[in-house]
Order: sequence, then C-alpha cells, then structure tokens
Amino acid sequence: MLTIPRFPALATGLALLGPLAAGAQSAAPATLTVQVNKPGAAVNKNMYGLFFEDINFAADGGLYPELVKNKSFEINPGLIGWKALQGGANLDAYAVRNEQGISPANSHYLRLTTRASAGGEAGIQNEGFRGMGVKAGASYNLSLYARRGPGSIAGLTAVLVGEKGEVLAQAPVTGFDEGWQKYTAVLTPNATQHKAHLKLVVNGQGTVDLDVISLFPQDTWNKRPNGLRTDLVQLLKDMKPGFLRFPGGCIVEGRTLSERYQWKETIGDVASRQPLINRWNMEFGHRSTPDYYQSFGLGFFEYFQLAEDIGAEPLPILNVGMACQFNSGELAPMGSASTKGGPTAPAAPGTGDPSLDIFIQDALDLIEFANGPATSPWGAKRVAMGHPAPFNLKMIGVGNEQWGPQYLERYEPFAKAVKAKYPSIDLVSSAGPSPDGELFDKASKRLGELKAEYVDEHYYAKPEWFRQNVGRYDKYARTGPKIFAGEYAAQSVAIASPTNKNTWDCAISEAAFMTGLERNADVVGMASYAPLFAHVDAWQWTPDMIWFDNLNSYGSPSYYVQKMYALNKGTNVLPVTMPAGATNGTDNLFASAVADAPTGEVVVKLVNYSSSPRPVSINLAGAKGLGKTGRAQTMASADLQTQNSLQEPQKLAPQESTFAVKGSTLTYTLAPNSFTVLRVAAKK
Repeated sequence: MLTIPRFPALATGLALLGPLAAGAQSAAPATLTVQVNKPGAAVNKNMYGLFFEDINFAADGGLYPELVKNKSFEINPGLIGWKALQGGANLDAYAVRNEQGISPANSHYLRLTTRASAGGEAGIQNEGFRGMGVKAGASYNLSLYARRGPGSIAGLTAVLVGEKGEVLAQAPVTGFDEGWQKYTAVLTPNATQHKAHLKLVVNGQGTVDLDVISLFPQDTWNKRPNGLRTDLVQLLKDMKPGFLRFPGGCIVEGRTLSERYQWKETIGDVASRQPLINRWNMEFGHRSTPDYYQSFGLGFFEYFQLAEDIGAEPLPILNVGMACQFNSGELAPMGSASTKGGPTAPAAPGTGDPSLDIFIQDALDLIEFANGPATSPWGAKRVAMGHPAPFNLKMIGVGNEQWGPQYLERYEPFAKAVKAKYPSIDLVSSAGPSPDGELFDKASKRLGELKAEYVDEHYYAKPEWFRQNVGRYDKYARTGPKIFAGEYAAQSVAIASPTNKNTWDCAISEAAFMTGLERNADVVGMASYAPLFAHVDAWQWTPDMIWFDNLNSYGSPSYYVQKMYALNKGTNVLPVTMPAGATNGTDNLFASAVADAPTGEVVVKLVNYSSSPRPVSINLAGAKGLGKTGRAQTMASADLQTQNSLQEPQKLAPQESTFAVKGSTLTYTLAPNSFTVLRVAAKK
C-alpha cells in the first residue's frame, strides 16, 4: 500500500475532511491500466515550451533590466519618464530637440540650460519602470552621451535616490566637450530599494545636451553588458522548455501596420534602435498604460540568444501583412508574390503601404540572419553582433492570431515563398483566436489542404472548459497538420477580466487538460501557457504564469504545473485504460502516461479534481523488473482558490516524496484537489 505524502497544505485539507477522508481512503480503488508493453506515439522533445509577449511590462521593466525609462528621448512625447528637479525652477530651458543629434536613427536629445545665480539643484530625474529596483552592494553601470554648449557646465553628478529622498549612491561624470561623447560611471547603492529613482544634477551654469542615458545592472544573465534579468531567466531555464515563441502575440501585428513589430529595427547597436509604442498601452480602459513602449533593447538577436541560453528551440512569429483584427484590421496589398512566386515589389502602386512581398522578404531575411554564413548579408549582421555560429532556426510562425479569408490568402504565397527557398523550415499557421466556430473550421480545413506543418490553436476559457474538453484531440485526424496549443490559460472570471486570479482551480484544470494533450502526442506537437510574465504594478492582462516586481519574482501554480509536465514529458505515449466504462475525465479523474527511454522509467500523471482523497490501483501491464521504490511529485490544496504571491512565492508548489513498489500493480491514494506525477523504474 502506498501512502499519501506528508505535506502541510495536504494535511490541513485531510484534517478538515475528517470522517469523509477516512471513508474515501477505505473505498475500493479506481483501477487504471498503463500498457507499458505497447508504447505509442513519440512525444515531441520540444513538446512543452514558452510563449513570450511584451505585455504586462514583460520586456522593458521586466526581463530587460534597463532601469531608465525613455533613455533616448525618442518616445512621443519625449519627456515620458523624466521631470526637472525642483519643478524646473533652476532651468531656463528644458526641452527635447532634434538638431544635430547623435545619429539619424537617434536624433532626439534633451537640452538643459541652467538659470544664472539660481540656488538649489538644477537637472533632471528619471522615475524608472514603476521605480527602480536596486540592491545594496550591487553595481550599476551608468552611461550617457553629453555635449557641452555655451557656459561653464563641465559635468554633472549622478545620484541614486530612495523613496524617502535618501541618497543611495552617487558618482561624478565630468569632462564634457563641445561634441557628442559617451561618459560612464558606476553606482553602488548602500541599501536595497524597490522604487528608487535617478537624479542627474548639473554642475555649473550654461547649456548641456544629454542623450542615451542608461543605468544597467552588472549582474545580468551570463554577465552580458546588454543581458537579461537573472531571476526571471532562471525561472525559465528551470522549466527546461522545448521552445521559445517570440515576440508575441498581438504586438507582432500592431494596432496598425505602421505599429507592427519589425525585427530588422531591433538588431544592431542598442543605442540606435528606435522605440515603438506598445500595442497594449491603451488596449484596456481599466488598465490604461500610456507610458508603455518597446525600447527593443530586447530585440531579435537577444531573443535568439535567450532561447540558446535556456536550451529551447527559437520560434519567431512574423507579421503576415495584417494588423490586429481586434483593432484596425489593416491589410497589406497582396503584391506580386502571390502571382509570380517571389517577393519583388516594395509597395503597392499608389498606396504607399508595404505590399505582402515586403513581409515575405522579412521572413526570408530572418532565416538568413539566424542560419546564414558570415558571407551572407544578414548572416554577417549576426556575426557582427557577436554570434559567429548559426542559431539553427528550424521553424517560424506565419502570422499571430489572424482569421478569415484575408489570412488564408496571405498565408499561401507566404508559405510558398519560404518553402521554395528553405524547404526544411517548418511553418506554424493560425487557426484564429477561438477554438471552434465557422472561421476556425474553415481555417483548419484549408490549412490541412495546404499541408501546413503546425496549426496554432488558442483557448482562454473558464476552468471547467479545460476539464470538459480533455478529449478535444481524441478524434482529430492522425494524418493532418500537427497542433500547436500556442496560447491557453484558464480564466477564473472571464477572458481579459481584471479580476482574474492565478488560482489552484485554474492550474489544476490546466493540468487535467494537459493529460489530453499528452495522450494525443501524435496530434499535438507543442504547447505553451500564455501570457508568460506580469509586473505586479504594471500589468494589463491576468492571469499570467510568472509575476514579479522590480526585484523579486515567483511562479504561479500554473507555472509549476507547466514545469512538472516539461520535466516529465517522457519519450513515448503509453496507452492508459481508465476504470471500467470510463473515459479520461470521468468522475473528475484524469490520467496520462509516458515511457522515458533515457531513464527507463514509466511516468504516470494523475489529476484528482475532488474534495476527497481517491485511491487508485495502477496496473503496469507488461512491465518487468520494477524498482522497489518510486518517486512522486504532488501539488495539492484543499482550497481551490489558493494562490502564490511575492510574500508566499511557494505557498503551492510541487512536493517530492518516495513510495514503495511491490509487484506490477501500484496502489496510491491521490490527495484531494491534486496533480500527481509518479515515476517508476520498469523494463518491458
């Protein structure tokens, strides 16, 4: 007899159940059979991955750890994030200008002219991204460009200031000249603060121009100068994800085509990347964020690098010539690619809008950037950025979440052109934002006819939808395109509701649904929860997998469910027969199983969506040489509304234990409201 692991949350739940728990434990076990001797479809080694979109301050203010907001004054209006010290009382001039800037790509800068014989501080301060998170004793690299004008200003003092006005660190920046020059200093705060800000106090009287003002932590992932936030990358790496889908999401499309994500604008010199307003800044009236923009410090090169760092396959998503259909729905003219087989025209005559050919050429150039040799034009750009080896790109997404005939008529020439030049690249296509309906059915049928490798299906719904649809893929054609479950998350209240929460009810329902994904691994090739990140002070959408503030982070219960699947994905599906007359999900019992060839183990995943403990008997049919002990991971809570938080980051997280194994039939008691992974060594 196998025992229930001893966990605090679980023990509390059982104590509350009292006689009911004892009665349930004595009931006859539900019998399941795992056909160890009949391994089925291979599980894609990249089955469980990550979906990244720059929503909820996921990039600037999050994964990308630049502390200065609007560092180059290129956002309109140009003073977002900045204000004058003492209200500008000691300044005669304080304005963004663009005459003789650093470069055509970075033409705007800030001009300050101090007031003669004024007392007090003259200068500017930056608020950061809902403040600046700094750690005591850590070092932060300050850099800026300056140009001295008339007067005696030869430098300034950079000061990190705490929430109460206390000085945390300061350093002089001197030697200003009449031409643009870059200046650096290091600030090391004497205390930890979540919401510090940066002051630049001008020394002297006269005029000075400032631009590209950066404050960047030295402690970044792999200690890169333009690196990423370490705690957030670690949470991703710990999942051992199979793929990283980027950069979204609706920002790929933009509200209009002029606001679309253009990957070529996000590579090269970081200081010359022109920022763009973020599509999510004003999408929801209840979470208006007018200061939300994309600096592209985290650009396509950095995304590829991140994927490599965490061991994931890169999956870039490209615009297919359509703006977001929830916004303008603007369309790029079809161009010549659809009739001549290749991109040639820069724009449709008389429209001034980019034709579809431009979007197709962007895709072809991206593949060359990722995989091309140093002798190729775009491969040379990758090499110049410090990555001589190819990124080994194997797949791209054609459009994000488009639907209708406008998408299908653009997808076809797009796919034709990419396959003609790069036949080994797999394409991910879109079935739209809904998991059913006429548009979904037509798209799925047509994409099957076009022999698409992957069809991307999205579903955001109430928790019960996920439990009720666990058999969604049981009847899908086994010979059609693979399914990419590219965006899904249980919504505790309603889609896009600001009151959605990352509850255990949501996460356990997702775990139940994922047994259906795993049982159908011959159809479902990839899956990812969405969205990935959210700043606790600056989110637009909830629920989200990982939450953070300016210094700390935590995984939601959904994060741990995703991690448990990713770390236990196995290599081949093992058929599971549920109790007599039942299907997966009957009586809220869900199960799937896989063989893990490298370890020689059988892995069984079980969800008990019940307030009572549930004994199960698992027959490992055909298994021989079972080990004497097995390993269990369990997430369980009597309270389905349980959530993690910054204060209790692992209130609900997997708990590990071992159990005895006797014979080829395992008896185990599932905790109430639990997701359990059992691993047992076995030979066929």
